[in-house]
Amino acid sequence: MFHTLPTLTTKRFLPLAAVMLVFAGCNTDPVFVDRQKPEGPTTRMERPEGVELPDLQIVDAQEVDLVEGVLTHRARYRKLLVLLRDYYQAHGYNTKLNWAEAELADLKRVTPYKYILSAEIPVTKLRPRYSIAEADALYEKGLDQMKKGGHGVPALYSQKYMQDALNTFNELIRKYPESDKIDDAAFCCGEILKEYFKDCELIAVKWYERAKEWDPQTPHPALFQAAVVYDYRLKDHARALELYHRVLEEERENRSNATFATRRIFELTDGAQMLEPPRRPEADRTFTAPQALTGATEDDVDAADGEPEASPARHDAEEMVPVIDLGPDNGE
Repeated sequence: MFHTLPTLTTKRFLPLAAVMLVFAGCNTDPVFVDRQKPEGPTTRMERPEGVELPDLQIVDAQEVDLVEGVLTHRARYRKLLVLLRDYYQAHGYNTKLNWAEAELADLKRVTPYKYILSAEIPVTKLRPRYSIAEADALYEKGLDQMKKGGHGVPALYSQKYMQDALNTFNELIRKYPESDKIDDAAFCCGEILKEYFKDCELIAVKWYERAKEWDPQTPHPALFQAAVVYDYRLKDHARALELYHRVLEEERENRSNATFATRRIFELTDGAQMLEPPRRPEADRTFTAPQALTGATEDDVDAADGEPEASPARHDAEEMVPVIDLGPDNGE
């Protein structure tokens, strides 16, 4: 018996077309993309002809330095392409305009990974100028999130709240770069990253340094905290020594920190070799810096045993890390 083929109506054709596109889509997409890409001369990304590329200074470069370089040059690359495209458009260079647009389209398919948590630290040129109500509210919100995350109370630690606080402080700086709270927010970012996120010490010291750069009169011990991190966690004693000296010049109002900085300068330099007799155990000795470091005079020296009198400014070194005042406990 002879059977006729069924007629392909619109209702029957659409499902068939959908199935064909599913199987063919992976093979046809690149074809269409290549067909739309304009023909033109190309060059090598890593070593373009006719361009002298400066050597990158990577001696002693840390991960944070390399990541910041990638973030900076990645952004500049796209910005320059946009400027080039606009130039060609304004001057009617249509062929080169198509090249620039095609390259910008290719950039959209690049995944710009962040690599390090909060690596995109804002530039050093920010300055706190105004009291902005919205920024003040964000700062208080961030402090509240730190408190809920257990800042100063390890038993209550919550990484979620700490991450929320970090995001809030970053939002404050991004939205209100002229707020008088940007240095406070930067210092808090340093505290969070130093204490609550693993392997983020290099980012933490960057935030401490930003707090001091943005507001040289910041009330926070940014230089001291950065010095301690360089000293004990990063083992960069040269950088730590530099910052300890700055602590004595710029953050002397915190006597405990100044005393500790004096001691570490003494211990990290040749002054440690001058100690006679050997220092007593930590539990029962009182640190005494050389006269040249303390500015003590002979009147300050006890004639009986030849040791300088204990200054009321000296405290135990355990006081070296100040705790942010988060306000009264509301029972939350």
